[in-house]
Amino acid sequence: MGAGNVPVQAHSTKREMHSVLQQQQGPPCLKPSQSMICVYTFLLLVLSRGALGSLQAKQTDFGLKVFSQLVADVVDTNLAFSPYGIANIMAMAQLGSNGSTQWALTAAMGFSMQERGMLRQQRLLQHNLASEDGVEIASGVMVERKISLKKRFRRALAKTFQTHPHQMDFTKPEQAVSIINAWVSDHTAGAIPEFLAAGSLDYETRLVFLNALHFQRLWKVPFDPKLTQERMFHCANGTIVPVHMMRLTNHFSYAEFVTADGVDYYVIEVPYEGSSLSMLLVSPFEPEIPLSALNADLSSQKIQHWRSELRNVRRELAMPRFSLNSEVNLKSALLKIGLGGMFNLASADFTWITSDERLCVSKVLQRVKIEVDERGTKGASATAAVMFSRMAVQEITLDRPFLFLIQHKHTGAVFFMGQFSHPPQ
Repeated sequence: MGAGNVPVQAHSTKREMHSVLQQQQGPPCLKPSQSMICVYTFLLLVLSRGALGSLQAKQTDFGLKVFSQLVADVVDTNLAFSPYGIANIMAMAQLGSNGSTQWALTAAMGFSMQERGMLRQQRLLQHNLASEDGVEIASGVMVERKISLKKRFRRALAKTFQTHPHQMDFTKPEQAVSIINAWVSDHTAGAIPEFLAAGSLDYETRLVFLNALHFQRLWKVPFDPKLTQERMFHCANGTIVPVHMMRLTNHFSYAEFVTADGVDYYVIEVPYEGSSLSMLLVSPFEPEIPLSALNADLSSQKIQHWRSELRNVRRELAMPRFSLNSEVNLKSALLKIGLGGMFNLASADFTWITSDERLCVSKVLQRVKIEVDERGTKGASATAAVMFSRMAVQEITLDRPFLFLIQHKHTGAVFFMGQFSHPPQ
């Protein structure tokens, strides 16, 4: 935006800001922020204005915890993420965990799938979410055809996530990738046609947990495309780029807050048709304040507090028309919140899944696509936890880089050592 279109930037106090919001003709709550989006756009698909259920609150907290770790590594980068998707995948993994792995997952996620009544709560939660118009949710489990799953685990999957394991031949990994991609495409209305890249799976893959979420909803009050105009956007890195800015004058739910560190920020709600789902837009008042000042404070309780304070006011809202496409490997974020053990074949304990082989998680992947325009929002996400095992093999092939050491066994002296990275030319 040009300087003449952002009078908000000339004011530093909330009282002055409030006055300007009532008088200005430009966007009231959109300022240059740390993201390349015009505001810090945090999409929350919310069932109602009432208090969230205990399980959903804990799953939301877990998803927000993972999100905070992700954005800490990509401070100035656009990112779309599905808290529900990662919570859903890890809940399925928790069903099959045991021992220290189950303890670590329970501690990190804040709830145990083994608690009495938890399976029913999860089933009801998924049913309630999927009953929303324009929302499709699906869970899937792809398992190596030679693996025998325990009956208890199979029953829990069917009862809780309404899914039955699909047997696959992971000795043909590219065929397995195609089958999984087709499943994701089918459950995201074609929005994510190629979730897994070639080479994502190999002959050591044993099981893949899947979650797909598709969302399409119109705004309760659409933006008039005739009012959309190009304006300049101030990026976090100091550059200025043009964006197509949508504009709407209407009554919105709006409130102002202060973090424990004294950072002033605001929240504005943009409802979808039916009013059971909405988008919350959150941004600091001051352009120089990093979004990390708000990320650290995110929780389901904080969101409930926001909603309790929102008040109906008339504002002119301007926000970018945008599309995001994010692909992330969540392993690093999960390691940082204490889940490293499930990625280690020696320590991971998923013995409630099968007794045939020892399993561990090799990667947790997510892809999210979001499109926001004058009519509404389209969103799709796919999340996967890939599990693998290593069995004793008849042949060991050093067809990749390796280290070598020549050692005197009796004394331990190493005469020579080196690394072989590629054949000599």
